[in-house]
Amino acid sequence: MRRIIALLSFLVVSAAAFGQITIQQFREQYNRTFKNPFDTIPEGWRLGGIYNLTVNQGALSNWAAGGDNSSISIATMLSTYALFKKGHHSWDNTLDMAYGLVNTTSLGTRKSDDRIDLLSKYGYSISKQVNFSGLFNFRSQFTRGYSYLDENTKVLTSSFAAPAYVLFSLGFDYKITPHLSVFASPATTRWVIVNNDSLASAGAYGVDSGRRSRLEFGSFVSIKYINEFNKTTSYRTRMDLFSNYLRRPQNINLYWTNVLSVKAFKMISINISLDLIYDNDIKSVKSDGSSGGPALQIKEVLGVGLSYEFNNKSRYQRKPAVND
Repeated sequence: MRRIIALLSFLVVSAAAFGQITIQQFREQYNRTFKNPFDTIPEGWRLGGIYNLTVNQGALSNWAAGGDNSSISIATMLSTYALFKKGHHSWDNTLDMAYGLVNTTSLGTRKSDDRIDLLSKYGYSISKQVNFSGLFNFRSQFTRGYSYLDENTKVLTSSFAAPAYVLFSLGFDYKITPHLSVFASPATTRWVIVNNDSLASAGAYGVDSGRRSRLEFGSFVSIKYINEFNKTTSYRTRMDLFSNYLRRPQNINLYWTNVLSVKAFKMISINISLDLIYDNDIKSVKSDGSSGGPALQIKEVLGVGLSYEFNNKSRYQRKPAVND
């Protein structure tokens, strides 16, 4: 890396000498070559988000190939952000919410998606790319969820705040590029909340039977990547890893979300989301209704529907250039 920087410096200086450019022009050329991209991030608030609504419907009558007589599904997702930056201070807030239902003649109505994810992170820059940060995260779902053993039998597996995960973390946020950042903390407190009598009495999600919460303390890493490849295609992902020092620290909890959005027309988009979760304290449900061992949870949602993107650029305060 030092050799590359030295070579670039030599080329710039050579160009200045042979081209007989002024000192001011040389400084401008130097800034374009070596300036940290984060120096150009606007100060003040950046507000915005995206809303998606997808509806699918189907009907069959005397259809020889078989299938449900009717089906309808609806899925909605709201992803918002409020980002603040001024001097050494930054405050990033994101809220992701999603909900989906599927109704068919044979199976009735079932959930296809359900998520609440609030993330707030304050940072104080100690260098151009490193912040000392505090992070808060809340995750849960809106309504009850079930595991369906057959057409007539279902087992309650979740409800609002059962489970819920509340996390407080202190660490360092390394912004590798404007699109990629890594937050790492050796000191993180997490509460697992099960605010449901039947689930709490069964000791679901690793809480002791009859209790409604469990305190954990461990290390936490969050990797975030957001990029708009062009005017029509964007991708965002977040991977959270947590190790509990107090109980089997070798078992790493995984929470990984991925959303790929492709805008076909002005307000029509194709959205693909893929979520992966692994938690050693979450037991799977066997076909007979009994608890099984932990397993990787995978959820994939593909939708084509209305998409509305909103943002507020009026609060931007562009940082002055170096030579202003």
